[in-house]
Amino acid sequence: MGFLWQQYIRPASLVEALQALCSASGPACPIAGGTDLILDLRQGRRLPVHTLVDVSGIPELIALEERGAEIFIGAAVPHNRIINSPLVYQYARALAEACDLIGGPQVRNVATLGGNVAHALPAADGAIALLALDAFAVVASLDSIQSTQALTTSQTRDVIMTRVPLLNLYLGPGKTALKTGQLLVGFYLPLAARGQGSAFTRVMRAQGVALPVLNLAVGLSREQTIITDLRIAIGPAGPIPLRAHAAEAVLRGRPLTSESMAESETALLAETHFRTSPQRATAGYRQHLAGKLLAEALYTAWERAV
Repeated sequence: MGFLWQQYIRPASLVEALQALCSASGPACPIAGGTDLILDLRQGRRLPVHTLVDVSGIPELIALEERGAEIFIGAAVPHNRIINSPLVYQYARALAEACDLIGGPQVRNVATLGGNVAHALPAADGAIALLALDAFAVVASLDSIQSTQALTTSQTRDVIMTRVPLLNLYLGPGKTALKTGQLLVGFYLPLAARGQGSAFTRVMRAQGVALPVLNLAVGLSREQTIITDLRIAIGPAGPIPLRAHAAEAVLRGRPLTSESMAESETALLAETHFRTSPQRATAGYRQHLAGKLLAEALYTAWERAV
């Protein structure tokens, strides 16, 4: 096996990282934990990389903190730090649960939330939880590279920081919308308020470190016995993580009963597109699991929304 890359750079700032990505003499790629990236390079599942830009020491990418009414989690924050964060546990429980099921302990010590999203798999646990929690991604670029998917932008020195709806990062399995010279900085999640709760659940193969057979996350708001708002995310149910809008609409404005649950499950199965995977499960088995996971996550989020 030849060299997997030609140059390795460890910038100290966001500006230096972006400049390194833009000025590399060949294909460049950011790396933090590298648990997916290195394996893909070794197994030839992605094009060769000339320059690796290590972003694991950049302050903006390793921050995990409360900012106003939101939590900010840097893209280079490893899963174990998220799992052990009282802030995440209190205000974004589904994300803590999702990160706790990714790989084994050694993987969770180094693998990052940004890598989980940037790998762009339709059932990435972190991404499914973030989608149910109404998260936005933050993408940085030098001021000569403008994003067309911006919600809001703010300029700090030579860097444009752009908030992007999470699903806008996805083009298909393993394909992200991030352009050359752009860098995923982190994620903003709203702080769960009174009457709001979330939950994540999944079924995986027996060895416990494989990709999920199916996973599902719920973010729920209620007033007394009525669901006032709801977000359901599930994967793999298509080429990108799926937000189950039809299943949400059935329950919104109603109490959580066996009748409304059954109607929501019917809507969920109608809007999902499960496929048979020889390594993981049949489409029929995933359809069977979908209703079970939906009920489990809904009832758990309901009980937490106090």
